[in-house]
Amino acid sequence: MSRKRLLTRRQFLQSAAAGGALGLAGLGGCDALTTPARVRRRSGRRVDQRVVVIGLDGLDPYLTERLMEAGRLPNLAALRAGGGYSRLATSIPPQSPVAWASFITGADPGTHGIFDFIHRRPDRPSEPRYSAAETIAASGGWEVGRHRLPLSFWPFNHEPSRTVLRREGTPFWHYLDEAGIPSVCYDLPADYPPSPSEHGHHRSLAGMGTPDLLGTYGTHQVFSTRVGGRREESGGLVHPLWFDGDVARAKLAGPKNTLLRQPSGTEAEMVIFRHPREPEARIEIADRTVVLRQGEWSRWVRVVFPIELPSFLPNDQVQGICRFYLQEVRPHFRLYVSPLNIDPLAPGRQPVSEPPEFVTELADRLGRFGTLGFQEDHKALTNGVFSDEEFRVQADFVLEERLKLLEHALADYDEGLLFFYFSSTDLQAHMFWWDSDERHPRRSPAEARHYMGVLEDLYARLDGVVGDIARRCGPRATLLVLSDHGFGNFRRQFNPNTWLRDHGYLGPPDCGSLADAAGGAVVDWRRTRAYALGLNSVYLNLAGRERDGVVRRAERDALLEELSAGLLAARDPATGQSPIAAVYRGDRVYSGPCVASAPDLIIGYRRGYRCSWGGALGVVGGDILSDNDSAWAADHCMAAEELPGVLFCNRPLRQGGPSLIDLAPTILGEFGLSQPAAMTGRHLLSPQAVA
Repeated sequence: MSRKRLLTRRQFLQSAAAGGALGLAGLGGCDALTTPARVRRRSGRRVDQRVVVIGLDGLDPYLTERLMEAGRLPNLAALRAGGGYSRLATSIPPQSPVAWASFITGADPGTHGIFDFIHRRPDRPSEPRYSAAETIAASGGWEVGRHRLPLSFWPFNHEPSRTVLRREGTPFWHYLDEAGIPSVCYDLPADYPPSPSEHGHHRSLAGMGTPDLLGTYGTHQVFSTRVGGRREESGGLVHPLWFDGDVARAKLAGPKNTLLRQPSGTEAEMVIFRHPREPEARIEIADRTVVLRQGEWSRWVRVVFPIELPSFLPNDQVQGICRFYLQEVRPHFRLYVSPLNIDPLAPGRQPVSEPPEFVTELADRLGRFGTLGFQEDHKALTNGVFSDEEFRVQADFVLEERLKLLEHALADYDEGLLFFYFSSTDLQAHMFWWDSDERHPRRSPAEARHYMGVLEDLYARLDGVVGDIARRCGPRATLLVLSDHGFGNFRRQFNPNTWLRDHGYLGPPDCGSLADAAGGAVVDWRRTRAYALGLNSVYLNLAGRERDGVVRRAERDALLEELSAGLLAARDPATGQSPIAAVYRGDRVYSGPCVASAPDLIIGYRRGYRCSWGGALGVVGGDILSDNDSAWAADHCMAAEELPGVLFCNRPLRQGGPSLIDLAPTILGEFGLSQPAAMTGRHLLSPQAVA
């Protein structure tokens, strides 16, 4: 069963015809228009059974076991001593959206249709898109001067812009919802926009995949006197800043006004006053004033961006929240501004939670909090905006905010299912993990050991969190603690498109990109039999499927076998090692209604290797293999067998190698519900009677 939700996103007008009047409400506009009344979930039947699931993204079994043996994880060790521990088989490939979608549906990607972070479009094979959600632009509209207004009630065919959840299949909480069993999920990945609750017993706060106010997955801004012109970086905007005495004026970039025929960005005026003697500054933006000393962070600050409308309508506004960090005052000035998060107190029409008022209820009680799917600003570290220590501090802010949300979740929880997700063990591992004596891409050996120690301390801290949850929930509740995959060093990067080009599968020989000629000639699809797009995916240029396909169906199997053998035979000239541990055929490792959309081959990289940064987006580099020189020095987009996750439980687990797809049927079984036919996993615990 497919349950999609179509929701408006970045839609600046909410229009309605009532008694001949035109009513307008902006996306995140005035609080009076966007803050709904509190609505409580409908009451279902009383459920005595309780199931608490804690997702620790990327918690690695090898490091976890080592720290348990060293006595640093006593609470997880106690669960293991009771028979409630196993390494957990992950998805193919072990990417977070793929893995968590498998957890949600109790089935592999052949059922839920998420095969990679990045998918291609068969009709436009060189164009990547985010796999789990897609924004469909508005069509039509009412043209007034410089504006095009998407008024859905206007008497012609108009389709407003909307965001579509691309995950197929049925989430496990749908069956709980039908049975009247309450469930609440905090920050669950692969569920943006949030799945609807048809019976009113499910609440959720969106997690991974939730964009910022610019519609990106996290764009910070930096204002600096060190730069001479505005520039864009991956995940960041850098603005030049000039002081007249100790006063500088700047403009914070906001979302585009898509109501213009030629959409252009909105801006919020800022005035920065630098103290003439002390290392501090005052930032004035709209009706807010922020005073910071050098090295100090602000709290969340509300920022309003004006939206110009035609003259016969009142102008509107969009609002979000951000945090300011004063990095430097003299001799140069530098101010960091976090990505603009959707304001939980006034999300407007942004689909941040289910039901929509749930996020506002939380913010009413807890204050403003971050809503972006990727809270830890790893791009700031990768781009050199943050030092290692600055990233650690910012990541700790994220964890503290999550722990505050967890405290509320536990205090509010008395029945049914509670799911709570932590990103810290994944995002900090990408930046801090290094478990070998090999040269780190950016750190000295002492620095690499220090920050690996920071990660170990994080594991120990979250062990304490697990212990607190276990004590508060008591033995009658079923407690499941899991990770979606493990971690490994990312020392060398492999470009599959370069390998395909150099072995005659992708042409022309001087091809530099699947789409952009800046790196050399663009691919000639008439001379291309296979191409790669995404972190693990390889596709045949199949006739009748791809727009310019040349590979006949009769050639398919032989070509796939040839490619698999060739990739497995590849060797790294720097080490003599094979960078690829496994090559999987999509039609053999997946089953279900979405198999036809699967990659033809999935590359399983060996520990220490991963797809190159450019290769994932269709770049055809000069060398097949090269060093990874990024601060993102650890990863998990490798072979599934190389990077299992973990599963802990406060009850003994059945023998037989559990997998991520077993969690959904296990949760349903704990509530006495039968397993749906679409779920291919199995119940991992002995059945319990449910009142």
